[in-house]
Amino acid sequence: MRYADRPGTRREVHIDADPARVWEVVTDVEAMTGWSPELVRVEWRNGADGPAPGVRYLGHNRHPVIGEWCTTSEITECVPCRTLTWRVLDTEGVYSDPAKDATAPMATWSFALTPAPDGGTALRQSVTLGPAPSGLSAYIGRAPGQEEAIVAYRLGELARGMEATLEGIRRAAEA
Repeated sequence: MRYADRPGTRREVHIDADPARVWEVVTDVEAMTGWSPELVRVEWRNGADGPAPGVRYLGHNRHPVIGEWCTTSEITECVPCRTLTWRVLDTEGVYSDPAKDATAPMATWSFALTPAPDGGTALRQSVTLGPAPSGLSAYIGRAPGQEEAIVAYRLGELARGMEATLEGIRRAAEA
């Protein structure tokens, strides 16, 4: 799998809580810092204090190998009790020309909630990489012959991070 193919991954968890309760936890973006292995702090921009279409936030991230970095994320879809989607943008132009809008993200993330027959909720988190260049593109550029291995490794890391995040959401929603 190559970066240009816009690879992605997803994970899902069953939560013994109704979609309204799960939505309450999912939209508490600041709480994600307690569950995500990489996201350490969130700063809402332009007076926003929660997700809504067009709203942006800075995500402060940390990785033991990559180090620390910030991203700008823009909420592109926010349908209560159904879906929350955001695109990660290179607004500073670190890897390419600065992103002016969310049409060419470095990655697209989403939570999708589906009511379960038992009264609980199926919660799925997904990510699709690209199409804009990112930190992963920089690693690929240094070892182009290893692109597929680099992409697969990063998708594995992201999948493990999603599992940790989903487990945190599950515990909080069921509490």
